[in-house]
Amino acid sequence: MRVKAFPALVPAPGKAETIASVPYDVVNTEEARALADGKPHSFLHVVRAEIDFPAGTDPYGDEIYAKSKENLDALQSEGLLVREPEPCVYLYRQIMNGVAQIGITLACHIEDYENDIIRKHEKTRPVKENDRTKLTDVLSANTGPVFLTYKDVDSIDAFVESWITDKDPTVDFVDDVDVQHTVWRVPEAEAGAILDGFGEVALSYVADGHHRSASAARVGKERREANPNHDGTENYNWFLAVLFPASQLNILPYNRVVKDLNGLSTDGFLKKLSDDFRLDSNDQKSPEHTESLCLYVDGKWHTIKWEEVDSDNPIDRLDVSVLQDRILSPILGIGDPRTDERIDFIGGIRGTAELEKRVDSGDWAVAFSMYPTTIQQLIDIADANEIMPPKSTWFEPKLRSGLFVYTLDD
Repeated sequence: MRVKAFPALVPAPGKAETIASVPYDVVNTEEARALADGKPHSFLHVVRAEIDFPAGTDPYGDEIYAKSKENLDALQSEGLLVREPEPCVYLYRQIMNGVAQIGITLACHIEDYENDIIRKHEKTRPVKENDRTKLTDVLSANTGPVFLTYKDVDSIDAFVESWITDKDPTVDFVDDVDVQHTVWRVPEAEAGAILDGFGEVALSYVADGHHRSASAARVGKERREANPNHDGTENYNWFLAVLFPASQLNILPYNRVVKDLNGLSTDGFLKKLSDDFRLDSNDQKSPEHTESLCLYVDGKWHTIKWEEVDSDNPIDRLDVSVLQDRILSPILGIGDPRTDERIDFIGGIRGTAELEKRVDSGDWAVAFSMYPTTIQQLIDIADANEIMPPKSTWFEPKLRSGLFVYTLDD
């Protein structure tokens, strides 16, 4: 992999907690508006600038992107975001529920993305990719990092452990959902072990941020083609990423709810399941292993189990594929989960109580509690050049936006 240190825009001392925000894509407009209420310096005003306009304003209008730039410029002119005096690498630790993961923030090369050295496992939605492409181009900056993972490298791990033990962090705060965010600054001159270590990494994988990485590559390609003096040294050839060793990542389940039983009674639905699966009405809410799931219907929890799928295609072996291919499509009539309005997806961070709440409200008929997809399954699918079924992985904790900004102008 090609990586480099860079002179980031970072929050001024003591301002990180004030500026840092959730990623743009984990909240809708109204949720973003509520989170940023009374917080004029929240980075949500940059990544979701429609919150500064009346409700109903087109979030993709030219005025939205202009406002994003105005807000980013204001953070700099007011001294809240400041330019590092030298290129750096940043160690970014998050602790949630007592479990830590430590990522390395640097710039990755768009040609590694284009050449599948940085591998993907999801399709992007055109409207979202176009939105982030325009935002990146107007701001001439990557405002949110791409979440990448790689197979652990001992030399990198040893450097990270030594640095965070011996050095003081530059940022340390706990956010509103009790996740601790801590950042250590590593000047380029002292980051050789990291930069050299990643030079030996053959592949990395997009864990979260497919739209951010696709848009960064698009902007870089467009600028490369428009620049008659392009020589490969320009900033637009790189994009902002945080890379985590695979062993540290925490994937939560991505659960499902369906509005109706496709004309079946509860007993009829359970009978169809028992014809094809081992059904146990044991009131268990979360599956204990793969090849199983739990479902909630008519106020009761049930578990179904099946034999491991015998297939050379790693997608076929995913629990979410079994759910789609053997239950959602043939029994409940959910043909395309990307577009069918009878299904919704619930991040595992909300727990099974949210599934019960949805079904007990009467608005949804059945909920499915999944076992998490594993990192190895994600890697196997990316290596096979396949596409993960929609809503297969939910990574927590989420990377905060605004802690590091990579600018494309030289």
